This record gives sequence, C-alpha cells and structure tokens, in this order.
Amino acid sequence: MSEPTEANGTSGTSGAGEAAHPAQSVSGGTGERHVRVVLVDDHRMFRTGVQAEIGQTAETGVEVVGEAADVDQAVTVITATRPEVVLLDVHLPGGGGVEVLRRCAPLMSDAERPVRFLALSVSDAAEDVIGVIRGGARGYVTKTITGTDLVNSVFRVQEGDAVFSPRLAGFVLDAFASTDAPPVDEDLDRLTQREREVLRLIARGYAYKEIAKQLYISVKTVESHVSAVLRKLQLSNRHELTRWATARRLV
Repeated sequence: MSEPTEANGTSGTSGAGEAAHPAQSVSGGTGERHVRVVLVDDHRMFRTGVQAEIGQTAETGVEVVGEAADVDQAVTVITATRPEVVLLDVHLPGGGGVEVLRRCAPLMSDAERPVRFLALSVSDAAEDVIGVIRGGARGYVTKTITGTDLVNSVFRVQEGDAVFSPRLAGFVLDAFASTDAPPVDEDLDRLTQREREVLRLIARGYAYKEIAKQLYISVKTVESHVSAVLRKLQLSNRHELTRWATARRLV
C-alpha cells in the first residue's frame, strides 16, 4: 500500500506498522470490500493511531490515501485524492469541519464519484452533531468507537447509509423534526470551538490533566483556554462556569 498523501508533502503514518494493536484485531476478513479514506484531524498522534488500527488494507479493506491537520490541508488533500470516505474531526484550525464540508460541497454532490464524510470527534455536543450533519456529513461517531465498529461505519457510509454513535441520532431527529430555529446565544458565540469543548469538560468536573489527555493538548493550553472562557463570559472561577454551562444544558 502506498503512503498516504499529506498536504505538506510528508507522511503522517511513520511507525504505524509497529503499532501495539495491529489491524488484524479489528477485522475477521473483508472479502472483496475496499474503501479509500482520508483522515482529517489536527492531532498527528491520533491520525497515526487510526491509521494503525484500521489502515492495514489486506485485513480491513480500508486504504488510507491521505491525511490533513487543518481546513486548507483537508480541502487540498480531499480534492487531490478523491476518496470514497473522509473521517472528519469537528474542531479544526481554519474554520472547523463545517468549513471543510462547505468547501467540498461540489465533491459531495458528484453523482458518479461522491465523496462522503463521517465525523469522528471527541465531542458529543448536540450543536456539533447537528452542525456537521446540516453541512452534509453522512454520520457522526465519537472517538470512543472501537476499531471494528469504525471500519464497519466507514463501509456503511461508503454505501450511502447514515451512521451515528448511540444517542447522537436523537439530536439529529430532534433538530430536523423542529420547525423552530434554535435561539442565538451571543455569549456562547464568543467562544471558539476548542473553548466550548474545554468548557463542557470543565463543567463535567474533569481536572485540567484529564482534559489535556482527552483533547491531546498540554495542561498549559487547557489553562489558557479556561482563562479565555472566563474572560469572555465575565466569570470568576470554574464553579461559576459550571453553573453557566449547566443553565444552558451544555454539560
């Protein structure tokens, strides 16, 4: 299998063949199934882990043909490789997954060779799920998904199915069943996607170290995001922040 394309010209899968959990563990044989996939996530270690878990083509049928770490890279790689499925993180530098979907709309609507998107994110927030589905993604799964289920989800999306992690489908059904536009929250709109993510985890009682581990960022970066959130919302401490988030049902 050829090395996947990356917008900066380098491979993002060095060492993938030495992973502790080889792809044999996620598949009992794929027959003739084959799907070309691009990974879009701003954490290189996460992309490498996904590549090691599902990208052994002979066992899983999944061929990772490209990677990207931000919006511009994603559009470049997706346009160049024309994969069947893109695994797309919701929170990306340059505008997020929704911006990738917007700029790739012509590829999604191609009747002969449609590029389909499956969101793969740590976030399970309703607004994130609804945002990417409205943008054209065929499904949304969280990063707690197993390798086996992720492979199956990729093939289902390739075939045109809609795929969701448990309970996330309810967000979509509720959103599209409602004829009322969601209210605009000007305070929440001041926050970046990453700040919202940190906000939710803080409100759920996570310690800074736990947040850093879950989001693949440093503790200092978590502290910076929390300070920015408190400043923008004019709050004094994490207890006030938790009450604020709870009142808006963001937890």
